[in-house]
Amino acid sequence: MHQSLTIIGNLGKDPEMRYLPSGSAVTNFSVATSRTWKVDDEKKEETVWFRVAVWGKQAETCNKYLKKGSKVFCDGRLTIDQETGGPRVWEDGDGNWRASYEMSAFKVLFLSPNGTNNESGEQNDSSQTLEEQEIPF
Repeated sequence: MHQSLTIIGNLGKDPEMRYLPSGSAVTNFSVATSRTWKVDDEKKEETVWFRVAVWGKQAETCNKYLKKGSKVFCDGRLTIDQETGGPRVWEDGDGNWRASYEMSAFKVLFLSPNGTNNESGEQNDSSQTLEEQEIPF
């Protein structure tokens, strides 16, 4: 069996990298995905946030080149809350319920225009630009 999650969106803030006691790097960043539609000539919009974790050499590359606002393509798996089997759910300070969708990314492609973030953060640490890669969509 196989599970796959693909998202395309923009970083909400700069990535945060840390090293585990084993020496392995992990970088976390939040990605906003949006969709728009119309209902009776009224524009509707929905934004869903994902918390993304990237590991190893790819984590170091993402931390080096990604910044707030960068557009990314992330492919990976959904990470579930071990207690509930779903997204992480909590109540904020105002009494509103919130959910965090979290993914562990296997591949991150940088989609921002050339001249800003034009390198790939693939797991194999490829240094090809997007023009040199086969884009999956």
